[in-house]
Amino acid sequence: MNAQQTIRLAVIDNDSGFVTVLSKRTETAGWQQRVLSSAIPPEELVAMKLNALLLDPSVLGDEAWGYLERVCAMLPDLGVIVCTGRSTVAQRVRGLRLGVEDWIAKPCHPEEVMARIEAVSRRRRRSRAGVEAGPVVVGELEIRADQFQAFVGDGSLDLTRREFELLQLLADAKGQVLEREAIYQRVWGYAMAHGDRSVDVFIRKLRQKLEKCSPGWRYIHTHFGVGYRFDPESGPGAGPEVSQIGSEEAAEAENSQVVHSSFTVA
Repeated sequence: MNAQQTIRLAVIDNDSGFVTVLSKRTETAGWQQRVLSSAIPPEELVAMKLNALLLDPSVLGDEAWGYLERVCAMLPDLGVIVCTGRSTVAQRVRGLRLGVEDWIAKPCHPEEVMARIEAVSRRRRRSRAGVEAGPVVVGELEIRADQFQAFVGDGSLDLTRREFELLQLLADAKGQVLEREAIYQRVWGYAMAHGDRSVDVFIRKLRQKLEKCSPGWRYIHTHFGVGYRFDPESGPGAGPEVSQIGSEEAAEAENSQVVHSSFTVA
């Protein structure tokens, strides 16, 4: 990893065994890591010029939710990753909606933790690069990386962050067929498990939003057994494409999106 790609990581965790092992791995990888025993003001995190913050909310007790909200609001470019013990679905959903980027369940392997941090950092770098490049116009769509959103005229597609990242990836590779595994690797950040239909589910959702806002165009084309191609087409024959997964598969894939991680804060 070259100097420009060196990850600057802060860790808020009091699990000495976990922190020690992780620190040895990150040092070997050439990362710059700072371990914090308690929360520090978000302003100080800004000064540290971090790529990612790895946080166990149980260390912060009752202050965890408020701290997460302040950090995510004040540092939108910082990848916040929760690494903790057991949690409920409601807690994970609440954290994700606050702006937490990823969740990892303890006990966990340090290599997986590092891979997830790298994935978050890559996504953030791509987002910044897209902002600097300005909006992209394809068909009736205007894709604005600075807003993580796409527009047709004055209407917004109301995309989630993951849906936007998927759209941006496909649009950047306009005319090229991207395999599902490659899409998953670049958007989710790690290898796709066998049988995972997450890419298909998110493509289906994205198509529905595109068809609603831009019904005269077809943007995403399926290459069965391979992947997808982004290539806007208008006029006759540009209507909706039949989904290749059924409702049961879609529901199963959607359920698989709930990250089985942990979060002990009430």
